[in-house]
This record gives sequence, C-alpha cells and structure tokens, in this order.
Amino acid sequence: MTETKADTPSSTAGPKARAGLSARLLIMTIIFVMLAEILIYVPSVSRYRKNYLKEQIMRAHIAVLALADMPDGMVNRKLEEQLLFHANAHGIVLRLPGRHVMAMRGGMPPKVDRVLDLREDTFVLWVADAFETLRQKKNRVLRVIGDSPKVPGVVVEVVMDERPMRREMYAFSRRILQLSILISLMTAFLVYLTLQWLMVRPMRRITTSMMAFRDDPEDESRTISSSNRSDEIGIAQRELNVMQQEVRSALRQKTRLATLGAAVAKINHDLRNTLATAVLVSDRLANIDDPEVKKVTPRLYNAIDRAVHLCSDTLNYVADGVPKLERTRFPLSRLVEEAGLLMTNPGSGEGKDENPAAFLWQNDVPAHIDIDADYQQLFRALFNLGQNAQQAGATRFAVAATAAPDRIEITATDDGPGLTARAKEQLFQPFAGSTRRGGIGLGLVIVRDILRAHGGDIELVRSGDNGTAFRLTVPLPKDA
Repeated sequence: MTETKADTPSSTAGPKARAGLSARLLIMTIIFVMLAEILIYVPSVSRYRKNYLKEQIMRAHIAVLALADMPDGMVNRKLEEQLLFHANAHGIVLRLPGRHVMAMRGGMPPKVDRVLDLREDTFVLWVADAFETLRQKKNRVLRVIGDSPKVPGVVVEVVMDERPMRREMYAFSRRILQLSILISLMTAFLVYLTLQWLMVRPMRRITTSMMAFRDDPEDESRTISSSNRSDEIGIAQRELNVMQQEVRSALRQKTRLATLGAAVAKINHDLRNTLATAVLVSDRLANIDDPEVKKVTPRLYNAIDRAVHLCSDTLNYVADGVPKLERTRFPLSRLVEEAGLLMTNPGSGEGKDENPAAFLWQNDVPAHIDIDADYQQLFRALFNLGQNAQQAGATRFAVAATAAPDRIEITATDDGPGLTARAKEQLFQPFAGSTRRGGIGLGLVIVRDILRAHGGDIELVRSGDNGTAFRLTVPLPKDA
C-alpha cells in the first residue's frame, strides 16, 4: 500500500501547483514591468541630462545679456560675480555677430576636463555620456557649447562643474525608480487579479474536476460544468465535459460487457455439455430411416454447430485481448497460398462449405515480396477476410500486394454483393458489423486488432454491386 501511494500523484499536488502558478505570474509581471521601466529609463536619463545642459545654456545667455549691453570698462565686477554664481558657471562666453562677450568668476577658469557640443545630436553618444556622468566619482569641469535658444546665430559657451548635474541626475533616477516600483506593483497586482479571474481559477476548477473524476469516474456529480467562454479555456472545459461523459459511458459499457463475459464464461461449460448431448442425439437421428427425420437432421446439426461457434468466438474475443506477436520474415505469397488452400479444402474444419469448389481463391502477390510479421496472426486475418467474403455470397476472392520502402500494402478484393449502408457504418464494431444472418460481427474486428498490433491498419477501399475491396497496411521495422 505504501508503494502504491508513492507512485500515485497525491491530491496535495493541486494546491502546490496553484500557489506556484500564482506566485510565478506575480513575479514575472513585476520583472517584465521593471524591465520595461529600465528600457524607458535609459533614454529618459539621457534626455534629462541634455535638457539640463540646454537650460544651463539658456541661463548663461540670460546672465550675460546685461553685460553685453554695457559699454567697455563699465562692467560691474560684483554684478558679474552674482550673475555667474546664479548661473552655476565658472565662465560664460557669448559669441554675438561681430563681437564676443565673456564673463569670468574669480579670474581664470579652472582646467576643462571635457568639452560637450550640444549641436552634435547623436542618441548613442548622449546615452553613453549620461552613464559616464553617473559613473564619475570626482567633479569634472565641463565646457558646454550650444546655440542660444532665444536668439538665432548666437553661440553660448559655459564652463561649469559636473557635480551639480550629477546630483540632479541621481535625484531623477531615484524618482524614476520609485515610480517604477509603484507602477510595477500596481500593474502586477492588477494583472495578478485579472489572470486569477481569467486563467488560474478556471484552471483550478478544471484540475479539481479531473482529480475528482479520477477518484470516481462513474459519479455523475463529478462532471465539470460546460462553459460559455469562447476562448481556449472555455473550449478546454467543454471538451473535458464531453470527454468525461464519453469515458463514463465507456466505463459503464465495459463493466456491463465484463459482467456479461463473466456470466457467459460461467455458463459455457454447461452450454457445451448441453450442445454435446444435442450432437449425440442428432447423430442417432441420422441413423433413422424416416425421410422426414433425415431431412431435418442436417438442419439441426448445422444449428448446433453455429451455436458452438458462436459461443467459442465470443469467448475467444473477450479472452484474447491484444494479440501477442512473434514476428518473422517470410514470403507473403506463401502465406496467401496456404490460406487459400485452407479455404478451398473440403476437409477443412473452419473452411467447410456446402459447395467449396464454387469459391475461387486468387493469389496475385508477387513472389519477391517478403513481409516481417506474425505468420499465424496474419494468416488468421486473411482467412477471416476470405471467410467473410464467402459467407456473404462471393465466388472469387483475390489477394494482391505492393511493397513500399516502409510498409507492405495488401489488397483483398471479392465479387460479392457489397456491404449495406448500415454495415459500412458499423464495420469495425464488435457484435454489430455482421453482414450475414447468424454472424456476430467479429471477423473484421479481429482483423483490425491483428493489423493494429503490427502497427498497421485496415480500411475499406470500395464496396458495391461489383464487390468489396479492403486495404491492409503492415509497416516494416525500421531496421528491416
């Protein structure tokens, strides 16, 4: 009992799977939103740095406007220092048409570490410069060159420290990070709720229904309700509902058939004894000289014989299951010839017929075709086809074959009256596909089981007033 429980999936797998799916959806949503925010942050911080420098150019231009209108020698040094201080600049150069205006704080400006020309508008360059600024540990002195945003044709140069700009960029990055975390959490929460409602909860119902159905497939209350949703989950629920109903019906039918088989097996012994007694009586009746008795006795004997075969075939079909194969390689023509001899031999037990000479077995299989199969099982399949054709009223049965690289195709054709529409619909259904009175409809079913055990199949090619044709496919082993 312990090993059985270990091999069988436990019911606790359901809650674990649900929690795992929900957590993964939440984590993946947060990761994807954060990834999107990172992709947005890269150009944003670059644009923020560029706008910061453009604002520096604009402030520098405004700061020296007053100095540009003053006559030479009338510049107030205190005013100049205040303007440069408020502009966060060491020095400003304003290139006007025909002249230059320059303002310096504290004498000569410090040594310039990097020259930035805002007129060079390259996205990759600006992104690289932005992250270079963020990585810096020391305060670099920058010389920024750009066109005046107010007056066309005027160029402004500013000598400034990088540290204030870096502090602003870090502050901007923190705001972006905080906003990204807030957006990702809100988005993840909303997506989580949506996915819980649209996917996780329906999948949980499907899983719960499958587990409950596994525990007791015949309980009607454990069938999942059909869904009106038009998406894939709705289709899955509807298909699961149909599958559960079909499986339940098949299980019930199988149970009834198993019960019937057990009952038939129990009475088989008594039935055979009864039929044996009837055979003995019919043999004694055959020795009576009364013409009426002699006329009735063969019919009685045939009826008893059909009853014996009916019981034997039914029990054999129930007991056999999937045929066990012993594959060998042999000429197909030889097998077809031996099956034909058994069908047309008057002394054969199974092939016995009132007029066997009237039935022609035609072997059209080329001698060079070899097949890899179970000799006895394939023999049984061809014999059943020929016997069905003979019992249906055919006078000729022809077997042909063609070889392909991966399979052998056998064609069996007769000249009988053909199959009825109902017989075609129930052709391979046990106990339903018989075309003759007294038949139990197992011949073609057994043929299909044998071919499917080989990995092949049988199909009806045609059926009409001029006869019936079947195609049997037997695949060859890959190493053949």
